[in-house]
Amino acid sequence: MLTQEEKTQLIEKYKLHDADTGSSEVQVVLLSEEIDRLLSHLKIHPKDFHSKRGLLKMVSKRRKLMSYLKGTDEKRYEELVKKAGLKSK
Repeated sequence: MLTQEEKTQLIEKYKLHDADTGSSEVQVVLLSEEIDRLLSHLKIHPKDFHSKRGLLKMVSKRRKLMSYLKGTDEKRYEELVKKAGLKSK
């Protein structure tokens, strides 16, 4: 889990405006960080099937958000992929 301080730092880095805490970009970055942490957990505990299910849900949610962002604003999508270091489809 991300601490509140880590979440705040990520939000500050990827926000679109001063009051932004829930834009698609912020949500994708927060999910990506959680996914990375969960992957490292699953490397140590490969039989943790409950966490694996949660990982799959997070990956699906991130994919949906990325698809939405690509459909609504291609430029913001490309900037997010470059800035966050994600793979694009």
